[in-house]
Amino acid sequence: MADPDHRMPESVPGRYYVDDTCIDCDLCRETAPQFFRRQDDGGYSVVYRQPETAEEIAVAEAAREGCPTETIGNDGA
Repeated sequence: MADPDHRMPESVPGRYYVDDTCIDCDLCRETAPQFFRRQDDGGYSVVYRQPETAEEIAVAEAAREGCPTETIGNDGA
């Protein structure tokens, strides 16, 4: 489960975040490229835009649920 205490600082504030267990597998970026992108210097994903609509949240949730390391968190804020 993603740990909000280990949230990557490059992720924008909001409900979804990526923690420091990301293995750079690219699944979230393939599933939801409108919300996740690669932080090239560190080699991991970050949230660059938070979903707003119900449809966007569903896409972000699909990425979160598919993450093999449970690196993507949803704090419900």
